[in-house]
Amino acid sequence: MDQKRLLLAITISLAIMVLFQVVVGKYLPHPAPAPAVTMTQAQNTAGTQQAANAAGAPGTAQSAPLAAGPRLAIDAPKMSGSIALTGAVLDDIQLKDYHETISKTSPLVQILGRRDGDKPTYVQFGWDGPANVAVPGDATLWTASAGLLTPATPVTLSWNNNAGLIFQLVLSVDDNFMFTVHQQVINKTAAPVSLYPWSRVVRDYTPAEKTSYILHEGPLGVFNNTLKEISYKTTKNDGTSAGGTAYSETSNGGWLGITDKYWLDALIPQQSQNLTAAMRYLPTTLGDGHAYQTDFITSAPEIVAAGATGDNLMRVFTGAKMVDTLDAYSKQYDIPSFDKAIDFGWFYFITKPIFFALDWLNSKIGNFGLAIMVFTVGVKLLFFPLANYSYRSMAKMKTVAPKLKAIKEKYKDDTVKVQQETMALYKAEKINPASGCLPMLVQIPVFFSLYKVIYITIEMRQAPFYGWIHDLSAPDPTNIFNLFGLIPFDPSTLSPFLAIGALPIIMGITMFLQQKLNPAPPDPVQARMFQFMPIMFTFMLARFPAGLVLYWTWNNLLTVGQQWLIMRRAAAPQGKRQLAKT
Repeated sequence: MDQKRLLLAITISLAIMVLFQVVVGKYLPHPAPAPAVTMTQAQNTAGTQQAANAAGAPGTAQSAPLAAGPRLAIDAPKMSGSIALTGAVLDDIQLKDYHETISKTSPLVQILGRRDGDKPTYVQFGWDGPANVAVPGDATLWTASAGLLTPATPVTLSWNNNAGLIFQLVLSVDDNFMFTVHQQVINKTAAPVSLYPWSRVVRDYTPAEKTSYILHEGPLGVFNNTLKEISYKTTKNDGTSAGGTAYSETSNGGWLGITDKYWLDALIPQQSQNLTAAMRYLPTTLGDGHAYQTDFITSAPEIVAAGATGDNLMRVFTGAKMVDTLDAYSKQYDIPSFDKAIDFGWFYFITKPIFFALDWLNSKIGNFGLAIMVFTVGVKLLFFPLANYSYRSMAKMKTVAPKLKAIKEKYKDDTVKVQQETMALYKAEKINPASGCLPMLVQIPVFFSLYKVIYITIEMRQAPFYGWIHDLSAPDPTNIFNLFGLIPFDPSTLSPFLAIGALPIIMGITMFLQQKLNPAPPDPVQARMFQFMPIMFTFMLARFPAGLVLYWTWNNLLTVGQQWLIMRRAAAPQGKRQLAKT
């Protein structure tokens, strides 16, 4: 099998992976969801009469517009925003280091959005308790101990139910993306009180998902050291359109939240705490009518004795999914598999090391594009022994091509004899016809893992190269069908196939050059099909991230040089042997 057949193998492999994910994957057995445990059931089991607070408890959605009210400002090194004191809702966070586009004048990324806005996403804390205990809700107006929350100045929000209980939220924020929240209850009554602290992340709209079989967006979490991901569609279907719990599990620690491609909002409890986690669909009369929620509630009631203070700690991550930052938090707070908020995929054990290699090279070189090129050279050196063996065998294949043609002509009416004589020739010349597959087959996982790294990691987001490539994580912005911008028209509006940039064209040319070094298939039909492979790949990769096309182009150029040198050296002894025979 020669190099051309391997290109076809990659195409088929890619198609199989897509087909498997889209068509077959949904029919495979999945872990059965744990029975949905409502707060009423959990608390009745504990012997407590439950009366959920309809204004804000998990399992309920916002049903009326919120009135404007006072807010607590937030200012940290990497984010700013505010908290609505009505309901104590964290619903306003901007990231200072990230813009929506590559233009530095474009708006900052808004990771949490106000509930009276067009993209409400928020975090909220509360308590459930007996029907005769007043607990704070959406309409509760909290009192702040200060007007600004910073890493140096924690703030306490307080509310008195005028029945002997004082509820407090003690808030602090670090220099990155983590809030720490202490849910405290000061019991000034003469009797103990049983409460269930809860926390939730809510998205009150259905986002425009980036449809891709290699990327998860939506509810996710790690429960009992196992990652659970549910799409928005599945959350709605499993939760039923009337609203309900799509998934629920009791877990010792873990974390859960809602993720986007680059951003994450997550709740992280103390890892020794036993909680019930849930992922829900909550229809609402506001916005687009859809709400998605992930929430934690303590599995057992917190019993606050008379004269005592109850304290439940919960951390909130709301920020960019930077690998080093997630790993640091995971180590600092013992958060299990926190880096899996980044969808490293099936080849996690390859993808993450590739990211670290590229990130380290970028720190030394100062350009992710150059880092990809240096990384490609490293991959070539790593697989050089296989390539050397493969190309030597291919050189021999070119040498014996006339003999193969003679065998086919001599036994053209006897297919079995052709195969026997061909294998005998391979054996006599010490040729392994399958050797051409080895280098490319081994590199397929590397290719897909590199695609993952370029596509999903925020470190690659808006990373420039040189010239017209301003974002390696996005497709080449140029287009041959409008003469690379000379004609003021975007052909991709007619069809996505009419979006062929300069870099994919260069890649196609390098693939054509690579083909010229390979022995032509003996079958004319097959040979003609392989002639179209560079064109096919040019169209296929045109909409892929420019960083991946850069890798493929540079890899092709290195392969051409490597293959030419090895095959030239391997062909020289063959020529000498032919002269000796004559």
